Amino acid sequence: MSTLKLYDYFRSSACFRVRIALELKNLNYELIPIHLVHQGGEQFSDAYQSINPQSLVPSLQDGKKIITQSLAIIDYLNDLYPSPSLLPTDSYLKAKVNAFALTIVADTHPLNNLRVLNYLTQELNISDEMKTKWYQHWMIKGLTALEKQLNTIQAPQHFCFGDQASLADICLIPQLYNARRFNIDLSHYPTLVRIDEYCQLQSAFIKAWPKEPTT
Repeated sequence: MSTLKLYDYFRSSACFRVRIALELKNLNYELIPIHLVHQGGEQFSDAYQSINPQSLVPSLQDGKKIITQSLAIIDYLNDLYPSPSLLPTDSYLKAKVNAFALTIVADTHPLNNLRVLNYLTQELNISDEMKTKWYQHWMIKGLTALEKQLNTIQAPQHFCFGDQASLADICLIPQLYNARRFNIDLSHYPTLVRIDEYCQLQSAFIKAWPKEPTT
């Protein structure tokens, strides 16, 4: 079996999601760093664009197969390595998990992506202060919706939807990591924080945690 290769930027929340999934499934993989800031962004090199024409991370290489987009990669891994499953078997609960994940991946994160923030400052001449307001506005709206969604579940649970980590947790923890980087006050989201604190004690999340390259 070929070694899985993950083209990765340590601070990317999308990459963080995939690292968590790989660790939850206890898979061996090689990290290939793609620095999004150094030298104008290594993602724009010809070599990397041949792997991912969008010039985005992550990308997963499995032999000759290349998969892009974090949720597509996680779905691929979940199909190929079904245990432990990252989605519930119950159709309704599965839909709830997917909806929670998409609130982050489709509605919140894209507005706060590095390329969007760079466009605001470099092309539209938005100040750093206004950029931070933009970031915080969309983050707060997303986190508020997620907190309300989980608070409809009566019994407290270790993870977002039960006592097993799912795609919801895989997407939530990187988003909270980003929120702290941008000084979001998380005291308004006690349920999300409680889940985050529990996840940070689990080995898969610890191993996947962003680590700045030493070289």
